[in-house]
Amino acid sequence: MVTIEEIKALRDETGLSVMECQKALEEAGGDKAKALELLKKRGAEIAAKKSGRTLGAGVVVSYIHAGETTGVLLELMSETDFVAKNSEFKSVARDIAMHVAAMSPADTTELLAQPFIKDSSLTIADLITNTVQKFGERIELGQFVRLSIN
Repeated sequence: MVTIEEIKALRDETGLSVMECQKALEEAGGDKAKALELLKKRGAEIAAKKSGRTLGAGVVVSYIHAGETTGVLLELMSETDFVAKNSEFKSVARDIAMHVAAMSPADTTELLAQPFIKDSSLTIADLITNTVQKFGERIELGQFVRLSIN
C-alpha cells in the first residue's frame, strides 16, 4: 500500500494532483522512479490529446540578464486566460526566457530539444509537457527573440 507521505512527496516534486500521484505510485508498486516514468508517459499522452485545441491566451514575458547586456522576449501560449494568469504558468515562461538568454538557441526546434538549465534531466519540451499535464490545457511555445550586446 502506498503511504500518504509517498504521495505527498511525489506531488511536491511534480505539482500534479494527489489522485494522479497516487495512481502512478500504486501502478509502480510504490517505486518512485517508476511512478515518475509513468507520469512522464501519461503527460506525453495528455499533451498529444490536447494538440488540436485552440490557443486563445498566453503571456509574453521578458528576461533581462544581470549586467543588462542580454534580454529575451518570449511568448508562451495557453487555451484560457485562467491558465495564462496563473503564477506557476508565468514562472514557467520566465524560466524558459532565462534559458534562452543563457543558451542562445537558434530557433524553436533547437530550444525544445535543449536540456533545461535548471534541471538537466528535462528538455524544454519535457518542461512544457509537464506544464500541460499540470494545467490540463494545450500549452505551446510561441515566438521568442534574444537580444545581446555581446
